[in-house]
Amino acid sequence: MNSLFETFNLLQAAAPQGGSGQLISTLVMFGLVFLIFYFLIIRPQNKRQKETKRMLDQLKKGDKIQTIGGIRGTILSVKEETVIVKVDDDAKLEFVRSAIANVINPEDKAADKADKSGEKADSKKENKKEAK
Repeated sequence: MNSLFETFNLLQAAAPQGGSGQLISTLVMFGLVFLIFYFLIIRPQNKRQKETKRMLDQLKKGDKIQTIGGIRGTILSVKEETVIVKVDDDAKLEFVRSAIANVINPEDKAADKADKSGEKADSKKENKKEAK
């Protein structure tokens, strides 16, 4: 029993005095780690969730979609929880809304191509100006 008290007294004597400076620096480090964690992980994930929810809420008949499994098709009807997708002439499948990965719009592809061709044309003009 005496050895237990002696060990406790030795531990108390070994404890540093005035540890408030260490406490503050530890709290600051935890705060910095939390901020980094928030801006690198939590915030982008919340942003993606909002975009996905908005995309799923805006689904309409005629949209071309791709599921999380890679199946592509055209929406025939939209229900509250599910959508019916035409994947071939005779094949219709019903999917839960959350199984839709993205909407494939021809307008978006045309706009992307126009943007890319515009960027290429601009870079060619810049290259010609630099050559002169």
